[in-house]
Amino acid sequence: MAKVVATVKIFPESTEVNLDELKAKIEKNLPKGTEIHSSQEVPIAFGLKALRLNIIVPEAEGGTDQIEQAISEIEEVSEIEVEMVRRI
Repeated sequence: MAKVVATVKIFPESTEVNLDELKAKIEKNLPKGTEIHSSQEVPIAFGLKALRLNIIVPEAEGGTDQIEQAISEIEEVSEIEVEMVRRI
């Protein structure tokens, strides 16, 4: 089965959320067979930073639905934006 890389931007609830801890929670909550390839902190405004993750996902029907659901279940996550999905 082919794999894809999904670039996902995750917005925390507030500026007090530690993005390293948030990334660790996301990594634990991801479905089996997915993994974080790389991460980056992206400044938004007024001290708020988002977390941009490149997540390797098996190519399957439903695309990024499973990872979006897994990430949205985390309490500190305010919003999720899938920026790009590409085959590797």
